[in-house]
Amino acid sequence: MNKLNIGKDLYLKGRIGWQGLSKDEYLEISEYKIINATSLMDGYVDWSNCGYITKERYEEAKEIQLQENDILISKDGTLGKIGYVKNLTTSCSVASGIFVLRNTKPSLINFDYLYHVLKSPIFKDFIKRNKALGSTILHLYQRDLENFEMDIPDLANQTKIAKVLNLLDSKITNNNKINAELESMAKTLYDYWFLQFDFQNENGKPYKSSGGKMVWNDELKREIPEGWKVENLMDSKLCKDIKAGVDYFDSKNYLPTANIDGENITDGENITYDNRENRANMQPIKYSVWFAKMKNSIKHLTIPNNSDWFIKKYILSTGFQGLKCSVDSLSFIHCIVNSVWFENYKDVLSHGATQEGVNNKDLKNIKFAVPTNNVLKRFSNIVLPLLERKFSIIKENQELTSLRDFLLPLL
Repeated sequence: MNKLNIGKDLYLKGRIGWQGLSKDEYLEISEYKIINATSLMDGYVDWSNCGYITKERYEEAKEIQLQENDILISKDGTLGKIGYVKNLTTSCSVASGIFVLRNTKPSLINFDYLYHVLKSPIFKDFIKRNKALGSTILHLYQRDLENFEMDIPDLANQTKIAKVLNLLDSKITNNNKINAELESMAKTLYDYWFLQFDFQNENGKPYKSSGGKMVWNDELKREIPEGWKVENLMDSKLCKDIKAGVDYFDSKNYLPTANIDGENITDGENITYDNRENRANMQPIKYSVWFAKMKNSIKHLTIPNNSDWFIKKYILSTGFQGLKCSVDSLSFIHCIVNSVWFENYKDVLSHGATQEGVNNKDLKNIKFAVPTNNVLKRFSNIVLPLLERKFSIIKENQELTSLRDFLLPLL
């Protein structure tokens, strides 16, 4: 067994304080990208969510110009988010809230192996013990990472271990691609039926394109199919506010909005009714849709029928807004809440002194056309099985992640 100290033995750099960028320095487009903590997903970099900077700003900080296979670690706000730099195709730097970790000792450490260690509870527990409080947000300092020393096997065994864990990660990645396709199918049908109004009429033809009668609606300032109504999420017959009543629970896993990352759910802390009674009215139920109330927080969760495992395990953060739906309305409400227009509308209505967000009164201003029961039921018959399949995959990903986290310390 050898020892490795990531803060002392490897290349570890961050953006120097005076080189920090202000918001107005970010460009609409450029040849030079910059990664913020929001670009770090579940172990990878979301290249579509990067910012752009000038050539001068990129070149002034050569020590944090990214290279292929660098590992990125968030050091502000949500600490310890990991991103593995793969498929680097353009010049890229990092913002102030990120460390760049580079393998300067390839004969000692396999970076795939280190990547899995940093994603594991081993590193998360280390951060909890070493995090420091800043004036307003949490910080992870470079000197903190100099305290992270670990025993490592020889390079050959590291490579074998990384191969096993990479296979599990590959399965999770493939599952996420399947879920993205399922969501895309639901979105496409929703757009076609409820934005273009070309749902199938009684003759199996697209309604609006086939001459279906449209009537002007003053509330939406547009035409909608005859017989349709206009409602909002708070005064709708399709759903209602879920936060009513308090139920006792022995122990559950607390799920904040930050722990939902696309199709993956990361466990939070275990809590009991006695020490977190104020969370008791946030227990999930079947046929419910949840979304983050905060501005610029695109976090959604739809709970279909095959959700006993989730309901028994989790209790949700008060940062969520929950909507109880019927079997037939769940798919429709899911698509509304997951739509771009809903998120944009939510952000416009958000307000607050410290954390901008929406409340129930604000949500009454988000109005939409409601189809007839027959159209709603036919839509549900197509989309609800997709949501059930998607939720099954989310469960499978959790099991694979738990297996990965269980195996690493043993290996």
